[in-house]
Amino acid sequence: MAEEEKGTRDSGIKKHQERKSAGSPGSFPYARMLDKQDALDRLDLQFRWGSYGIRVLRCHLAAFPPGCIINFHKHSEYELHYIAKGKGKVILVDQTYDLHEGLFYLTGPDLVHYQESDLEEPMHELCLHLDIVPLDGTLEDNSWGDVLEANEAQECIAALQRIPAIPFVDRFHAMNGFLDAFRIWEDQPSGFYTLIKQAIVQILLRTTRVFDDPDGKSGMPERDMNFHRYQLATQYIQDNEGLPISLEQVAESISISPRQLQRIFRSEGQTTFSDYLEHVRLTSICSELIHTDRSIEEIALSHGYANPNYLYLVFKSKYEITPTSYRRMHTVDANAKINTIFREKAENHHE
Repeated sequence: MAEEEKGTRDSGIKKHQERKSAGSPGSFPYARMLDKQDALDRLDLQFRWGSYGIRVLRCHLAAFPPGCIINFHKHSEYELHYIAKGKGKVILVDQTYDLHEGLFYLTGPDLVHYQESDLEEPMHELCLHLDIVPLDGTLEDNSWGDVLEANEAQECIAALQRIPAIPFVDRFHAMNGFLDAFRIWEDQPSGFYTLIKQAIVQILLRTTRVFDDPDGKSGMPERDMNFHRYQLATQYIQDNEGLPISLEQVAESISISPRQLQRIFRSEGQTTFSDYLEHVRLTSICSELIHTDRSIEEIALSHGYANPNYLYLVFKSKYEITPTSYRRMHTVDANAKINTIFREKAENHHE
């Protein structure tokens, strides 16, 4: 037991010494990641983004003491390096570059590289190591934005592949995404997996934004605002047809003028506000006449007709029959259909 305690204590002292040799973090915003450098590395993070599978191999803060050397090596995956503090140098293939706080560089698949921290100053590096796999199959349903997301993922990965072997300034603060991911790990809120995925995607998007290709970039998805407002208005009417609603009330709910809303009903629905409201109410009333035994007066009141006698006039004007006759006729038809079904079943059973 004493040996275990001594081992734990020695391990803690060693970590403290390593952090001390790497420099005191002070107000360093990523200092909280130093005590749990492998926290995110331990998570099995893999997800689909558009037509790609993203597997997170490493996502951590590394602390290099002065004069630390990472000798020449390469990876078959993508590794993004962000210098969060300190300075040093990197050799990418055969070119040497100075490193300092605020720079990032990519060592893509099979790029040979060497890294060294300054002889007198430690260096902290945020590292994101990803395996990016193209997935089979295409996304064809754009009704919920799947194709839009797939296009954005494709543009981002294409930009990643265009990044030259040279350090760049992290202009769009991609490294903030590491702290976002770490805080999510600390708090473990509801939606943990989705939030972590979003943090990783944000790192990629902010990194590659430096290399945006304006010509190959898909535009922002824009609505046909007249049709969108027509949809909002008609949904509002459907949800509230049982209440005494007006053109002015519906127009106010979607922040346009009554005159503009009336024009939208004509252009998008080839109808008027009044006619559409009447259509929705009468359709609901017809359904109730057939499927319930509520009185016509009750039905009229529950669908916006304060005067049941007025419903009789409107209903007969549209269907050339009274509500009572409509109910009787459809009830007879329904009974006839039921009797036919029972008769056919009986005949089949006899056979």
